[in-house]
Parts: sequence; structure tokens; C-alpha cells
Amino acid sequence: MTAQSRVDTLITVFGGSGFLGRHVVRALAKRQYRIRVAVRRPELAGHLQPLGLVGQIGAVQANLRDLPSIAAAVEGAAAVINLVGILFERGRQRFDAVQARGAEAVALAAAARGAAMVHVSALGADENSTAAYARSKAAGERAVLAAVPGATIFRPSIIFGPNDSFFNRFAAMAQVLPALPLVGGGHTRFQPVFAGDVADAVVKAVEGETKPGTVYELGGPEVLTFKELMEFVLATVERRRLLVPLPFGLAKAQASLFALLPTPPLTPDQVELLRYDNVVSDEAVRDGRTLEGLGIVPRPIEAIVPSYLWRFRRAGQFHDSAA
Repeated sequence: MTAQSRVDTLITVFGGSGFLGRHVVRALAKRQYRIRVAVRRPELAGHLQPLGLVGQIGAVQANLRDLPSIAAAVEGAAAVINLVGILFERGRQRFDAVQARGAEAVALAAAARGAAMVHVSALGADENSTAAYARSKAAGERAVLAAVPGATIFRPSIIFGPNDSFFNRFAAMAQVLPALPLVGGGHTRFQPVFAGDVADAVVKAVEGETKPGTVYELGGPEVLTFKELMEFVLATVERRRLLVPLPFGLAKAQASLFALLPTPPLTPDQVELLRYDNVVSDEAVRDGRTLEGLGIVPRPIEAIVPSYLWRFRRAGQFHDSAA
């Protein structure tokens, strides 16, 4: 695709104002696409404008429960990208409503207009999981492929980058708590992946460099246990804290209380997710359904995370010799 054809090509991004969305919008803007960001609150998406040229990025109102707004958002788009997801349920924001039926609604609208479809799910999506989050992600994948058989599905492990909900959360906890919990002993394995690398994969899908109707699993270059990740966080923010193993049963009981908070640090469903490893499968590696298979060299946490976790150090950007 030539630069001029990209300038004339409109891409609609649902959830483009969120953490991953900013990286996806930036990556698309660098490739000179026109971008329509479909969000519930367009007035809160102004931070996206500096990512592109004047008029290149526009925000429109769309709600996954409002079919006419979805249809309007995908009108004229050559490709539709769905990034919408939630980490916990609140009010009408339920896993099935957002991550299953919402994904289906977006895919059906894309199919009706002949647009290509890219859907970002999550590593660990499984219709038989004990976690409602994982079951809804699997249901969303199934619905997307039923509506758009040639869609590309991406399943990332935990995504890191500035403003992420993982490393920032535990770094903030380390500021105020004397100990960090290791749910289930901290043995769960993860393969953290940089948001910018996931965004690059999404762009490759938009440009037809992925296999139609294929599920890709995206992970970084390292597989680390939850305990190892907590040790990395503490070393990065230069704080000494106890790491206390917490059995799944006790963790779930505590999470039930946390779930009452407006933004819970841990929910019972997230405890269930921690029963499963969150790493790229051997099958995906063998079949080339990975970042490396797409020609993307994944960046490690050591290269990115310290650049934004320094704010949780006592000495800020400087190193604390007393830590």
C-alpha cells in the first residue's frame, strides 16, 4: 500500500482512547492512515490529537450497546479494530456485555460494510475457564470469527507501557504497604508484552500481513513468574518489601472485599485468572503465530518499564543509595 493510498484509507478504532489504544492510534498515524476513534466519551479523547497531523485523527461517540452508533462509526472504514475490554465488572459494564456481545456487534457492523476486522482479545481466553473474564474473551473471539471469518485475532499476555494497569499498580502498592501478596505462592507464569509491539502487530494485520481467520498469541521475550515480576518491580522502584505467599482461597476472600472499592486492586475473578499460566503456547510458536512470526522483535520489560516506574522511587529519577 502506497503512502497516498494510506492517506485515503480510513481505519475505525473502537476503544482507541485507552491504554493500548493510544499506541495503536500512534502506530496507524505514523503510517499516515486516517483514523476514526470510536469511544463513549469523545470529549475525553483530546489527548490523541497530537499523535497525528491536523485532521488525521477524529473521535466519534459510540457505545457497544447502541447498534446505530456502531454502524455510524464504521461507515466508510476499510478496517475496523476492536480494543474494548474491561478488567472488572461495574454496573452495566459486564464481561459478557462488553467482551462477548460488544465484540460481536462491532464485527457484525464491519461485516455489513465489507471492512476488514482486527480484534484484540487476551492470552488465556478459554470458554472452559473458571474465570468469567477468560470465558467472555473466548466468546468474543468466537462471535468475531463467525461474523468475519477472515478476521485477525490477537491474544496478548499482560501488556506493559506507561500508564499500564500492572506494573504501575504494584509499584504504587509498594509505596504504602509493608508487603506484597503472592497469590497462589506467586508461581503463575507471565510473558509481558510491550504495548508498542502489540500496536505494530495490529498495523501489520490492517496491512494484510497476517493470515486470515487466525489467532495470534503475543508475548515478550521473557517468561517470568508472578514472584519474579514482583521482585523486578521492587528492584526498579528501589524499595524493600516482604513478599508474602497467599493461598488462593484466602486471596479470593480478600478480593471479595476489595471488589467493593470503585477501582479494586484485585477481584475474585482475577484470582481465578491467576490459577492459569499466561504464556504463548508451543503451538503458536511452531506455527509462527507470534510477534516473531510477524517479524517483530519484542522488547523486554527492562528496556521500557524503568522509564516510567522511576516516579515511585523515593528519589524519583535519581537512585536512592539508602534503598
